[in-house]
Amino acid sequence: MQASTTAAGLPPPEMSESLSERLTRLRYKYWPDHWLGEILAKRWTETAIPVLLLMLVVAISGRLINNFYTPVVLADTLRQAGEVGFIVLGLALVMIVGGIDLSVGSMFALTNFCALMLMHVLKWPVAAAVAGTLVFGAMLGAINGLLVGYLRLRAFLTTLITLIIFRSIYEILSLQYSVQIAGNLPDSVAWDFLGNGTFAGLPTVAWAYASAAIGGHVMLTRLRLGWHIMAIGGSRRSAYNGGIAVRRTVALCYVTCGVLTAAAGCFFASRLATAGADIGVGMEVLVLTAAVLGGISLGGGRGSVTKALVGTLIVLLITNGLTSLSAPGGVNRMVLASILLAAAMIDVRWLKNRQRIISKVYVSPAYQALAPGIDCTTVTSGPYQLNNKLREVTLIGVGQIEAPEDVILDRHDNLYAGSRHGDIIRFFAPDYQRMEVFAHIGGQPLGLAFDRDDNLNVCIGGMGLYRVTPQQEVQRVTDETNRSLHSINDDSRLRLADDLDIADDGRIFFSEATTRYEMHEWPVDGLEARGNGRIVCYDPRDNSTRTVLRNLRFPNGIAIASDGQSILFAETWGCCIKRYWFDGPKAGKVEMVIDNLPGYPDNINLASDGNYWLALVGMRCPAYDLALRMPGFRKRMATRVPLDEWLFPNINTGCVLKFSESGEVLESLWDLGGENHPMITSMREHRGHLYLGGILNNRIGRYKLPDADPNFVQYDKRWGKH
Repeated sequence: MQASTTAAGLPPPEMSESLSERLTRLRYKYWPDHWLGEILAKRWTETAIPVLLLMLVVAISGRLINNFYTPVVLADTLRQAGEVGFIVLGLALVMIVGGIDLSVGSMFALTNFCALMLMHVLKWPVAAAVAGTLVFGAMLGAINGLLVGYLRLRAFLTTLITLIIFRSIYEILSLQYSVQIAGNLPDSVAWDFLGNGTFAGLPTVAWAYASAAIGGHVMLTRLRLGWHIMAIGGSRRSAYNGGIAVRRTVALCYVTCGVLTAAAGCFFASRLATAGADIGVGMEVLVLTAAVLGGISLGGGRGSVTKALVGTLIVLLITNGLTSLSAPGGVNRMVLASILLAAAMIDVRWLKNRQRIISKVYVSPAYQALAPGIDCTTVTSGPYQLNNKLREVTLIGVGQIEAPEDVILDRHDNLYAGSRHGDIIRFFAPDYQRMEVFAHIGGQPLGLAFDRDDNLNVCIGGMGLYRVTPQQEVQRVTDETNRSLHSINDDSRLRLADDLDIADDGRIFFSEATTRYEMHEWPVDGLEARGNGRIVCYDPRDNSTRTVLRNLRFPNGIAIASDGQSILFAETWGCCIKRYWFDGPKAGKVEMVIDNLPGYPDNINLASDGNYWLALVGMRCPAYDLALRMPGFRKRMATRVPLDEWLFPNINTGCVLKFSESGEVLESLWDLGGENHPMITSMREHRGHLYLGGILNNRIGRYKLPDADPNFVQYDKRWGKH
């Protein structure tokens, strides 16, 4: 055996490696190119950027504005932020559902007037006046909701018209009643506390806004109504086809916008007690800028309360800063309009090109120099000699099963295999002509293993580790592991659980081929060759799941070694077999078993003579081996060439090898031309036969092994049952 130099299982560089290749290897190993794509793929980046902008604005404001950090100035800023924030929340809700409301400024003026009339002129109690104002705001919002939600008028044009109508009504009423409002100030401590009071050092409006914001966050992220709002904003037709009450939900969003605007009107009225002609003028530009700058998408379907809050603070600090610097009102409006235009351009362009941009930078190839492989076409003798032993295998289930990635047999000789439709199919012995759906799980079943209690443990691509009891009950074992502290991707979720085996004490060791890509993207992981895979251990004694080995190049087949303290595992893109000790004096160490396979290894299973069977899913070629040493070339290919023209690992004619624990290859079985099994991903020896599976095949093969133990049943031997 050749010992590995790293616990991560990465092979040592070739002794003949040139200086330029060494520099290339180190550059692509330690320079985190892949972080950029992972960061851009995160939804939180859409909030992080406005937050960073907010921090910058706060820092600049603190330097330009005298006494900016004093309690008085901060309290006044929070009061304004709370009032404006209510309106931004309402508009954000409308924008998320896919609409727009340009009438919020006029609604704010009218609800402010309503609160003043009820308190100053009609002398209503505070609670009644606030409730009446909120109802009035709901009625104004309901007008927009009826026209846009139920009558399906264009939101932009409709709310532009209601803006004009509401503003006209306000100007008529304020001209008639402004004197009465100014001359009848209410003597109410509660009313004054609403606008100018504080609690625990913070303004009343800030507490009210915090309550509304928390409620909005819970609604959008945890309640069915919030999910419906997001779904409608994402695709109104799909939401309708899914049974969501689209018109009613859209209308309710406009009503809620009216209520929140009315809340802002109440606080403003109690603080300033004015019904001037300029109240609410330009408010729609202010709140729309805040929403878009915070990250609320103009296209709908994307947004959050946090984004609305951050956008509110940014815009308010900018406008207050300009006012403190004695900038004319025209400058204020021009700055807001410019910010809105820039934010809208970024939002539209990012929304349109986000996936394309991420796809250009996400794939981040690394340097990889494989050990020289064996050219089987030139071998005239020995274990790698080409043959056609698998050409005449018996075929099982032709056209009845699709994508049997792994196969296994129970003690009664029944045959099990996964199907791409999410089923585990059972073929009944002895002739395997009769079949049934043994269990429906939903994902792509991959590796299979029986435990001591005859439960069938299954790795499910995209779902994790599951088991099926003898009574055909499907149970989830685990679907997550401990997250890496340094990982940007949330690698606690199991993306591609692949193959497994079970230790004597019940611990299940299984491979996760990649933590960066989904199952259908496995060839891209091969192109990247970064070492995105890992081996995970599930311990039934305490139901814990932990990662035991990281940075592996598509770890695949797993087999418990004869000592019961180590596992043999295959690294598909590394074209090698390694051994990892999980117990004993060598616990934690990794050693190389075979480092120069001629193809890409897949599943590993025990043979009746104590050796191991290995599937080669495809064969290496010089062109791809060379490309692995040229990460820059592969990067350019990934960014400039269509996906269907990329250079991928050569998955074509595969074979089955038998090897010993010492790394000696003993024999090989081929199907040259791939007439029966062009892509072999697994094999299982059982009672003198070798059963073959392939994830791109529509059949299972059965090959008669000469001189094999006719009584060998893999897991019966493992558990000492015969």
